Amino acid sequence: MAKNGQVHTHVDGKGKEYAHSHGDGAERKHIHENTKAVLNRLSRASGHLESVKRMVEDGKDCSEVLIQLSAVIAALNNAGKVILQDHIGHCIVDAVESGDATAIENLNKAIDRFIK
Repeated sequence: MAKNGQVHTHVDGKGKEYAHSHGDGAERKHIHENTKAVLNRLSRASGHLESVKRMVEDGKDCSEVLIQLSAVIAALNNAGKVILQDHIGHCIVDAVESGDATAIENLNKAIDRFIK
C-alpha cells in the first residue's frame, strides 16, 4: 500500500507498469495510457458538434441534424467508456489497495450520472 506522496506502480493486464503518486491528499492527477486517445476523441467530437451547430444555423433537414447529433453523442459515450476503463483499472485498483472508500463512492456517483 502506498501512502500519500509516495510513488507506486500498477501493472496492467499486458504487463505494462504505470507509476504515480497521490501527493498530500489534494486533487489527484492521473495520466494513463489512453489519455491521448481520449483527447483525440474529444477533439473530434467537439469539431463534429460545431458542424452540427452550423447545420442548425443553416436550416438543414432535422433528420440529418439528429443523425449527426447521435454520432456526437456516441463519440462522447465512447470517450467516457475509455475514461471509465482507465479509472477502474488504475485509480480504483489503487483505492482498494489503500482502503480509500471515498474513491469508490465517487466512482459510483460518476457512473450514475454517466449512465443517465
